[in-house]
Amino acid sequence: MLAVQVILCALLLVGGIALLYVGLRGWRGRLARNRFVGVRTPAALRGEEAFALANRVASPANIAGGAVAVLAGISLPALASTASVLLVGALGLVGAVVLQAVGGVMGNRAAEAMPAPAPAVGGCGGCAGGCCGAAQ
Repeated sequence: MLAVQVILCALLLVGGIALLYVGLRGWRGRLARNRFVGVRTPAALRGEEAFALANRVASPANIAGGAVAVLAGISLPALASTASVLLVGALGLVGAVVLQAVGGVMGNRAAEAMPAPAPAVGGCGGCAGGCCGAAQ
């Protein structure tokens, strides 16, 4: 019982703090475009502005999900029965995941509403340096 309580507590606290961090960085527009955290849909990854907007829109739900997980994790040590520990742990995990999914959907919709970036002009456009053998 104690092992389950400690594992759930640690999982909820670490996951909740991570969600809070990502949510706050997204809200402030300081979450750099990457492929690991934040809203990472094709629409959000099309450009810097789309990524920033998607994560700004998703941030309230991410922050709420992080808060749910942290509150559930903090409350676990005070619970006495195994059933209450499992119930609060499951509600905290499911609540955080559902809120994060809602934020991701909202962020993706916001990124999809942005106009697509204009294609690059000049060069062949297919090479990293813009100077492949096709132009020669």
